[in-house]
Amino acid sequence: MSPETSDRYEDPVPFLALFAAILLLGIADSMVNSYIVLFGAEVAGLTPLQIGVWASVFAVGGITISWWLGRLFDRRPARTYVIGVILVGSAGYLLLPRVSNFPVLLLMAATVLGALGAAFPQLFALARAVLGEGAAGQRSAPLLRSAWSLAWAGGPLLGALVLSRGGYPWLMWSAAGVFLASALTVLVVPRPGPVVAASSSPGGTPVLLTASVTLFFTAMFAGGVALPLFVTRALHQQPASVGVLFSVCAAVEVVATLGLAVVPARFSQRAVILGGFGFLVCYHTLTVVSSDLLMLVISQVFRGVGIAIVGAAGIRYFQDLLAPATGRATTLFANASTAGLLVSGILTGVAVEHVGYRTTLLLCGVAAALGGAAFTLGSAGPTAGTRERCAAAPDRVDQAR
Repeated sequence: MSPETSDRYEDPVPFLALFAAILLLGIADSMVNSYIVLFGAEVAGLTPLQIGVWASVFAVGGITISWWLGRLFDRRPARTYVIGVILVGSAGYLLLPRVSNFPVLLLMAATVLGALGAAFPQLFALARAVLGEGAAGQRSAPLLRSAWSLAWAGGPLLGALVLSRGGYPWLMWSAAGVFLASALTVLVVPRPGPVVAASSSPGGTPVLLTASVTLFFTAMFAGGVALPLFVTRALHQQPASVGVLFSVCAAVEVVATLGLAVVPARFSQRAVILGGFGFLVCYHTLTVVSSDLLMLVISQVFRGVGIAIVGAAGIRYFQDLLAPATGRATTLFANASTAGLLVSGILTGVAVEHVGYRTTLLLCGVAAALGGAAFTLGSAGPTAGTRERCAAAPDRVDQAR
C-alpha cells in the first residue's frame, strides 16, 4: 500500500463526506420513490400498465447513463459525473409536479429523472477510488451502503409528513432540495487520483451472476410496485402505511448492513449472498398470506435483511471480481439492479391487471428463487479464486503497512 493510500484511511473526512452524500441521496430518493406510484396513479392519472411503462423508461435512462459514466470513470475518475447527474435530477423533480402529459413524463424519465440512477454507482465507484482497495476500503462498502438503508428508514416517513402537509408538489420540491444538498456534499470528497488503467474486459462479464442480480432486483422492484397498490386497494390501509412499511424495511437494512461490515473476510461471501436470496423468497411468501398491517410489518424484516445482504455484499463481490475496473464493476452491478426495474415495470403492470396483487407477489418470490439458483451456478466457477484472494487481502494489507 502506498503512503498516499494509507493517509486516506487515516483521514476520516472522505469517508464521512461520502457517507453524508449517500445518506442525503437516499433520503431524497426514498421521499419520492415511496410515493411515485401513487403520484402516477392519483395525480397524473396513469393506469397500472402506464405506471409500469413509466418505471421501465426510468430504468432504460438509468442504465444507459450509468453505463456511459462508468466507462468514463474508469478512464478518468472524477467527482463531476455524480455531481452533474444529481443536479440534473434535482431540476427534474422541481418540474415534475407541473407535468401530467404521459409522453412528457416518459421523456423526463428517460433523461433528467433517469440520470439519477447513475448517482448511486458513481458514489460507490468514487468511494473505491478515494478510500482504496485494501481491507479498510472493502469494509467501507457495507458501511456506506448502511447510509442508504438509514436514509430509507427515515425518508419515507419524512415524505409522508411532507405529503400530508403540502401534497405531491411540496413532496417533489422538498426532495429536489435534498438532492441539491447531496450534490454539494460531494464537493467535500477529495478528487480521486490517477488509477491503474483497467482492461476492457477484466475476467470477462459474469453473465450468470449478472442475471442473478437482475432477477433479485426484478423481484424486489416488482414487489415494490405491487405492494402500495396491494396495501391500499386490497387490504384497504391508508397510504401513509406504505411509508411505515418501507421505513421498517430500511431500519432492518441498516442493522443487517452494519452486521456485514464485521463479518470476517475468510467467511464465504457466496454463502452470505445466497442467504440474501433466500430471505427475499421468504418475504414474498409471507406477504402473499398477509391479511393485516402487522403481518406486513413482520414480512418487511425478511425483505430488509435480503436487500441488505445482496445490495452491500453484492457490490463488493463484483468490485473484487472485476478489479481494477471499479467503475465498470460498480456500474455492472447497479445496471443489473436497474435492469430488474426495467423488466419489473411492464411485467408488474400486466400481472396486476390480469392475475391480481397476491399472484403478482407470489411470482416475485419465484423470480427471487430463480435468481438464487443462477447465483449458485455462476459463483461455482472462477469466482471461488476471487473469494480466496479477498480473504487473504487483509493480511497483504498489513504486510504492506
